Amino acid sequence: MWRSGGIGWAGGAPGLRWWGGRVSPVAYGRPLALRAVGGRACAGVRENPCPTGAAVPERSTGGLCPGCARLDRAHSVAADTFADDPRPYRVYLAWFGPGTVKVGITGEHRGSVRLLEQGAVAFCWLGRGPLMAARRTEEVLRQALGVPDRVPYERKRALRVAPPDAAARRGEIEELYGRALGVGGWGETLEALPFAAYDHGDAFGLGELPALDGTVTGLVDGGTVTGRVLAAAGPDLHLRDPGGRHLVLDGRLLAGWGLERAAEDDPWSVPVAPAPREADARTGQEGLF
Repeated sequence: MWRSGGIGWAGGAPGLRWWGGRVSPVAYGRPLALRAVGGRACAGVRENPCPTGAAVPERSTGGLCPGCARLDRAHSVAADTFADDPRPYRVYLAWFGPGTVKVGITGEHRGSVRLLEQGAVAFCWLGRGPLMAARRTEEVLRQALGVPDRVPYERKRALRVAPPDAAARRGEIEELYGRALGVGGWGETLEALPFAAYDHGDAFGLGELPALDGTVTGLVDGGTVTGRVLAAAGPDLHLRDPGGRHLVLDGRLLAGWGLERAAEDDPWSVPVAPAPREADARTGQEGLF
């Protein structure tokens, strides 16, 4: 039985990952038909198996048992436990939709993978330098610009439907870049980078996505997911189910499940929650500056 590692990004394209390192490409416009089997198990941390083989709740997006989750957090950049990391880091400005932006950092060695994993529709680099300098800059800009440290996935999904075109996205990113450069206190410790806008509209397959009808709340043993892949962004797969609904499957919910191939005409049989009203999903960040 193959166990899923969720949705990942490599070479600018999404793929369904498996324990052991295998990756199955995800192709837009192609059918997807799978069945969850064998219960859901903790994936372990950093290529090390879970020592207890613990079960994971169906609705958990972390895919880890509490013990492995604590260990994973302790080794994350966000925990600031590797202040002496000699590798350079980059500060970025990520755009998810009109009026929705965040500032973050990522290791320079990772390139733009972090932005793909977050589902950022467009982004630009702001600066590069040591980890702690990048972390300080992230906080300075977040406070000065009044932007959040995270954007809820419900909001990201709502904003992917009918986004502005690439030229408009670039224009907003460029304006925000200029305002960020005007914030003092970070250019002394970090190398500012020249403006260049990067767009993931094509990589995500964003075109004329229909209104979102619902999101999967969790897989169940024996439950099937069948449909056609419309788009992918971050961990999310946007699917058209056999009944014509536009549904999102959060790939984090796949992690730890044994998956087997289902028939394309099998009925959809995992729980789905209605999508929040557009007005509710799109509200949240009051302003950028």
